[in-house]
Amino acid sequence: MSGSPLPAGGLPLRLAYGTNGLTDLRLDDALALLADLGYDGVSLTLDHMHLDPLGPGLAARTSRVAAALARHGLSVTVETGARYVLDPRRKHHPTLLDPDPQARAARTTLLLTAVRVAADLGAHAVHCFSGTLPPGTGPGAGWQRLGDGIGRVLTAADATGVPLAVEPEPGHLLADLAGFHRLRTALGSPPALGLTLDIGHCQCLEPEPPAQCVADSAPWLRHVQIEDMRRGVHEHLPLGEGEIDFPPVLAALRESGYRGLVGVELPRDSHAGPRLAAESLEFLRAAERRAAKTGPRPGEEHPC
Repeated sequence: MSGSPLPAGGLPLRLAYGTNGLTDLRLDDALALLADLGYDGVSLTLDHMHLDPLGPGLAARTSRVAAALARHGLSVTVETGARYVLDPRRKHHPTLLDPDPQARAARTTLLLTAVRVAADLGAHAVHCFSGTLPPGTGPGAGWQRLGDGIGRVLTAADATGVPLAVEPEPGHLLADLAGFHRLRTALGSPPALGLTLDIGHCQCLEPEPPAQCVADSAPWLRHVQIEDMRRGVHEHLPLGEGEIDFPPVLAALRESGYRGLVGVELPRDSHAGPRLAAESLEFLRAAERRAAKTGPRPGEEHPC
């Protein structure tokens, strides 16, 4: 499976930038920018401005994007966090938790489409999330709906060999790593189900520091998002503007053997996307060099 961790070998991390932070650019221009800057890949959010999953001629458009990725030498993860791609008036709706079966089916269909697109692009993972618990829906019903929906998508993901990587999202039903493990266990730990680990979210709400979250999550890592953040505040910040100590995080990723993409996620900063893409790459490569010099901190154990 292309998203599976490989043995650690001192290789540099494979860095990407999210198209949800480049929404003012045409997709072709965004890909050219990232390649010119020296990124290894792109975290591609399927949205109305970038490979619209609901528009006509999706297969042909996907083929053109695949050719562009190959031309620029970029790897790709497919993300499904577009704010209004399904409902133009409600952010991130409908979800897999919606009380209306037809609404849930719309989200399931989007995820199935994302799996097909990911397979055609040679993506290393498809990202998804649970959504918030609807008013009047109890947690038990919410978890049941989530498991049912994810289970259907996993069948397609398993058939294509592209892992489905669920992201714990603050405020959602599946909000943290404990929630991921609850879903994974309920579904019987299927091989096609992996984790999208957002480093900022770890800083925001996990009980352990981000580097420890990486180490603890290593067996399930299929996609990583990265940005800065402050404790208790779910706000994606440019790197260096929050509280995260990045060298230990990057060292933990390297030690884990994770070889998927590490994608910078700054969706509220598209107005400055080209500048932040350049600055983020420089920041992360510098932090990675510091991590390589210091190695694991005294008393730390390797997670593998």
